[in-house]
Amino acid sequence: MTEPRHAHETENGRYYTDPAGGPDLVSVTNVLNTSVNKTRSLMPWAVKVTLEWILDHRMEVARRAITDRVELTKQLKQIHCDTRDKASDLGTLIHKAAEKRLLRAPFAVEREVAPYLHQLELFLGFWGVDIDKHVVAAEITCLHRRLGYAGTADLMVWLPTGEGRALELWLIDFKTSATRSAKAVYPENTQQLAALRYCETVLLPDDTEQPMPEIQKAGVLNLRAKSHALVEMPADRDAHKAFRGALTNALWHHAAPSSYPALLAPDQPVPARWRNFRKVA
Repeated sequence: MTEPRHAHETENGRYYTDPAGGPDLVSVTNVLNTSVNKTRSLMPWAVKVTLEWILDHRMEVARRAITDRVELTKQLKQIHCDTRDKASDLGTLIHKAAEKRLLRAPFAVEREVAPYLHQLELFLGFWGVDIDKHVVAAEITCLHRRLGYAGTADLMVWLPTGEGRALELWLIDFKTSATRSAKAVYPENTQQLAALRYCETVLLPDDTEQPMPEIQKAGVLNLRAKSHALVEMPADRDAHKAFRGALTNALWHHAAPSSYPALLAPDQPVPARWRNFRKVA
């Protein structure tokens, strides 16, 4: 996972430090990770990657199920975590390489990153993007101090998608995967983009501020090893309203105590006045 400027990890997930002072701002992804239930999609995926490993190592599994059952069980439980972490690390490398490419900064292309970066080049070429003319910002911090959140926009770029191929300013978030279709997106991607789109302020590299540019369209650019797709998302005011609900929920959870006092401690005797209590049907 990328580590944006001004972002830091807390016991409640990622927050941003405001260079101007004031309270820390919860990150957009932290809000969605806290408030959006991903069990429905993640559990089948975890089962799938574990089952694939078992089938690929079936002889070893059969042997160790008899001779090394405890350690085998631990390893099987860890498979989906290792797969997730590996994908996250690759996603971080791809994001960093894309940022440097868009900012014309020198960098070495790692072998596993090269296919994804090639797809980015194909995207830029297809839309006729001149980096010096059309790229407004890459990896730029966006703040909404009044609501108390912040996030990082992967790309703001002018694309010829308007009437008569007129240029429109797009807010784009990169998503990477080794397995998902290039056309696949999650509903919460819309909330993520809406949260960034309706921020009040952006921070330039020297931490000076400017008003958030007026975004005309928003989308996810899915980068895969052999394909890519720009998926437009309806990151409108309705999506932002939904994000604000998720924000309220996340901040409540982050502020809630981790435990509450029990009415009776486990070793505390039941008070005499409760001993004759009977449940009323």
